[in-house]
Amino acid sequence: MATTPPSPTPNSLSSLMDSNSLLYGGTQRLRNLAQQLRLYKSPPTSFDDDEIDEQKREENGGKVVSQVGFAQSATPIADQERFRCKRAAVLVCLFEGDGGDLRVILTKRSSRLSTHSGEVSLPGGKADEGDANDAETATREANEEIGLDPSLVNVVTVLEPFLSKHLLRVVPVIGILSDKQAFKPTPNAAEVEEIFDAPLEMFLQEESRTSEEREWLGNKYLIHFFDYKVENKKFVIWGLTAGILIRAASVVYQRPPPFLEQRPNFRVPKFVDKGTTMP
Repeated sequence: MATTPPSPTPNSLSSLMDSNSLLYGGTQRLRNLAQQLRLYKSPPTSFDDDEIDEQKREENGGKVVSQVGFAQSATPIADQERFRCKRAAVLVCLFEGDGGDLRVILTKRSSRLSTHSGEVSLPGGKADEGDANDAETATREANEEIGLDPSLVNVVTVLEPFLSKHLLRVVPVIGILSDKQAFKPTPNAAEVEEIFDAPLEMFLQEESRTSEEREWLGNKYLIHFFDYKVENKKFVIWGLTAGILIRAASVVYQRPPPFLEQRPNFRVPKFVDKGTTMP
């Protein structure tokens, strides 16, 4: 007997994926890309382990429980002393340029902001309590920052989380803008100075790239810098944004970069001093 498939839960990514627009919107290349990316499954990370640990503590009344099910501590864990990453999401919005290349929308942050002022970033920000999932966070923030209507964006997948300099759990959400002409950039002057786009494949190329080695919590990692010039303006795309775009380009083009990526995959520290940041 035929059964009706279950409806997606409110916090499921599929609730934001409009299958009809994916099938009929945009060029054949964008439709193929959407189908490819919807099959992507991000690899497990240390964030997943920490969320499982957190869930186990909640299920066991805040006590540490051994693998065989016996409480190892009769004293509830002081959760208020344990560091918990705040959630954030950014939108990797792809569209097809006039030359047929895949391009990604970027912003230059306002110089008046207290953090990351004047830096290049992807649209996005911290999650609100009312956000159903990371995709909703990313598209809502993009709407607020650059006037990108969420209905124009086909969300197709999410990548594994990144740890930001300020210890935010940042999830990259990949979306496709099928109708570029429908997007009328409207920067929020309080947050964004400029809106521009860059070729995604640039982040898999050695040209205009430099890197710098740093160390945190005993782990060495690379910070990548990409110099980009458009309309006589120069931008430096680096740090978290560059790392996310390297990963996104690797997934989209299904090949690794020709350089050492060494993306930091730190286990989230359980206890940190207030105001701690990565170098």
